[in-house]
Amino acid sequence: MVKQPQNKRFTSEQYDRLKAEAAAPYRGLRRFIYIAFGASGFVGALVFLAQIAAGKEGEAPLSNLALQLGVVAIMIFLFRWDKESPKRPNQ
Repeated sequence: MVKQPQNKRFTSEQYDRLKAEAAAPYRGLRRFIYIAFGASGFVGALVFLAQIAAGKEGEAPLSNLALQLGVVAIMIFLFRWDKESPKRPNQ
């Protein structure tokens, strides 16, 4: 267990937040990336779904739709995995 420093530069709440950030750095940035890539994959899936609905011939729209849905699924998995990891205090 880590002892709190004797100098009182930080409150105990600030110190706990700093320890949590050190344990899981860039969590907010990772979550933003998961959401941004997931949204991009969702928009791409809508575009390719519209192409399929319009009757565009060939395998390209179907394989691209599958790729976009895969990106969305991976981002949802990573977001949930990151959410279930040890949490910061007050979150």
